[in-house]
Amino acid sequence: MRKTTATRMVAVGGALLLATAFAGCGTSSDEGSDNGSTASGGFTPPDVPMAQEIGDMEGQVNILAWPGYAEDGSTDKSVDWVTPFEEQTGCDANVKYFGTSDEAVQLMKSGEYDVVSASGDASLRLIAAGDVAPMNTDLLENYGDIEDFLKDRPWNSVDGQMYGVPHGWGANVLMYNTEVVSPAPTSWGAVFDQSSDYAGKVTAYDSPIYIADAALYLMKTQPDLGITDPYALDQDQLDAAVELLKQQNENVSEYWSDYLKQDQAFTNGDSVIGTTWQFIANLAQSEGVPVEVTLPEEGATGWSDTWMIAADAQNPNCAYAWSDYITSPEPQAQVAEWFGEAPANTQACSLTSDKKFCDTYHAEDADYAAQIYYWTTPIEQCLDGRTDVKCTDYGDWTQAWTEVKG
Repeated sequence: MRKTTATRMVAVGGALLLATAFAGCGTSSDEGSDNGSTASGGFTPPDVPMAQEIGDMEGQVNILAWPGYAEDGSTDKSVDWVTPFEEQTGCDANVKYFGTSDEAVQLMKSGEYDVVSASGDASLRLIAAGDVAPMNTDLLENYGDIEDFLKDRPWNSVDGQMYGVPHGWGANVLMYNTEVVSPAPTSWGAVFDQSSDYAGKVTAYDSPIYIADAALYLMKTQPDLGITDPYALDQDQLDAAVELLKQQNENVSEYWSDYLKQDQAFTNGDSVIGTTWQFIANLAQSEGVPVEVTLPEEGATGWSDTWMIAADAQNPNCAYAWSDYITSPEPQAQVAEWFGEAPANTQACSLTSDKKFCDTYHAEDADYAAQIYYWTTPIEQCLDGRTDVKCTDYGDWTQAWTEVKG
């Protein structure tokens, strides 16, 4: 796994921004076995026209991407899926990497970029601000091969209209040292209510968005709190999550954001249990560290990214060509293995160099994906559809996270 992966993943969780452009809009999602598979509602997007056909290629496309999503051989000469795109389409790819969703949202407002790989904490804000256009999926040859459980989701669609094409996804899972943690954990309670069993050896993700992990656990174990969406917390619900995290804090060895440091902590025994990403577990196991991962019975938080086209794209035809190409099987296989996530187009699974890759990342497992509550920025308008109460926003979460860490 390359450092580009860690750079991006740290940025996603660690730099979620306040819903500034989105502050005046409410959203809702239906709680259920598919964790909000119904398209978002509760606001009317600006009237941005949708492309009806693809015309002549303009000769270039300006791509705004997470590091690792648009490799052209500069990082590693053997890793290049941008050049084949240029050769096939005649569109020169001008790629700019961004480090945070905050940066991506601001850069899209400049009007200099045609297409962006937006995470779930940025995509709805781009839609609500009128910065991206509805996606005409009929113009995409590969859209039919994208997993259905990634389509028409609360962060990439509004009232049944897609605003992009899904790219990749993953879960925040529980990793544990099999020689120390026994029996094998099946619940997040192992790092919350039972964290004292591993006092000083528990690790947690260092970001205010980690509050959602505590909220998810409370949602499943304390129904009287009335939590139905871990990103839609009123003040009382946020207070309950913060109290749980403060209790956990007493047993935390470190809050991690650097994947190499977490790997080292499990290697030297400073940490024996905590939240991780699948590729970190793979790395530790390859180094002989006795760890395993599990998706606990309560489910897990996670991420899903979407390629979205600018409302005023200067090169819309090349942008559509890129969106279709990057979600086709071969590039999807390359990105997934390089980046460390499940591909959205599972036709890619037969093309990965590791033939067990898609099994490891649960790429074709809809039941697994249905247990993931994908990162979404909390805003004042309750994401669970409540209108009789004010929900806490990311500013509140940031302040609360400071209190948790002390």
